[in-house]
Amino acid sequence: MSTFVAENELEKKLIQAQNGEIEGEEFLKEMLDMQVFMPILDKHSIAGFQESKQATPLSFKDDEGAEMVVLFTSPERAKEFVKDYPGYDGGLLEDFKWVIEKIGGGYGVILNPGFEMGLELEADMLELLTN
Repeated sequence: MSTFVAENELEKKLIQAQNGEIEGEEFLKEMLDMQVFMPILDKHSIAGFQESKQATPLSFKDDEGAEMVVLFTSPERAKEFVKDYPGYDGGLLEDFKWVIEKIGGGYGVILNPGFEMGLELEADMLELLTN
């Protein structure tokens, strides 16, 4: 039995998709207009103020060497994960479509790493979503 309790609409839809209650393609289309949280590197000491116009999202290479940007369904879900990444305490809460347009091609995303309710989308899947 799942111990993941949905705290927002995106999480409710994610659970439905993973339980087969809605089609994956339908979920992804709906997700485009839902907010996700993207941890970004804060290089400055003034809390909540980012001087740079260039955000540096938290990312890593997966087992196949593909670059994956880390996203969460809410800022609260990110708190435990980002403890291992100094400087990534802050972030952006934006529509998923905006995020994937801004990160550009060649990046995949991993949603909710460390949680049972999450997903990975490779770069080519993200390109299909925004076209």
